[in-house]
Amino acid sequence: MKLSELKEGDRAEVTSVGAEAPVRRRLMDMGLIRGTELEVLRFAPLGDPIEIGYKGLLLTMRLKEAEGITVKKLPVLENQEPAGGTLSRILNFRRG
Repeated sequence: MKLSELKEGDRAEVTSVGAEAPVRRRLMDMGLIRGTELEVLRFAPLGDPIEIGYKGLLLTMRLKEAEGITVKKLPVLENQEPAGGTLSRILNFRRG
């Protein structure tokens, strides 16, 4: 499944990063590597870009870039720490 296919609030684990070489390198430099757990936090009003949280970080990327990332969807558990850490909790608090 591609990262771009997930919905807001979905959690997933990265299985491969197959974007174009410069984009792939940049994503991997930012810690988005195989085995990283992430959460889809939100989409822009028109659906592009997408914001994800992982390892306490927030990252916004174009859907085209998200299509190059293969993930395995994870179950959403009650009272689970957001993948984006404290920043993710703050964003969720502001929305709710």
